[in-house]
Amino acid sequence: MIVRNKFYINGQWVDPVGTGVLEVVDASTEEVIGTVPAGVAEDVDRAARAAATAFETWGMTTPRERQGYLKKLKDAMSARQEELGEVMACEVGMPV
Repeated sequence: MIVRNKFYINGQWVDPVGTGVLEVVDASTEEVIGTVPAGVAEDVDRAARAAATAFETWGMTTPRERQGYLKKLKDAMSARQEELGEVMACEVGMPV
């Protein structure tokens, strides 16, 4: 089971303000395959403020810099392709 107990906000893993937890369920088996924090309004506000700030900074990057960031993201996702595929398939109920 995958257990996440923090949110990734502003480039770091942070504790949620609220204490609620949501179960992630395999749509085909109804088995709980993970848990994530249930965000509250303060969590959303914190994430939205960070995103707004990041958007301003992102707007000042050159196309070449953006290309570099996107390549790093692609490489990271490719390195975990099998794991990501399995998790996404379970979330939507597809057989693996």
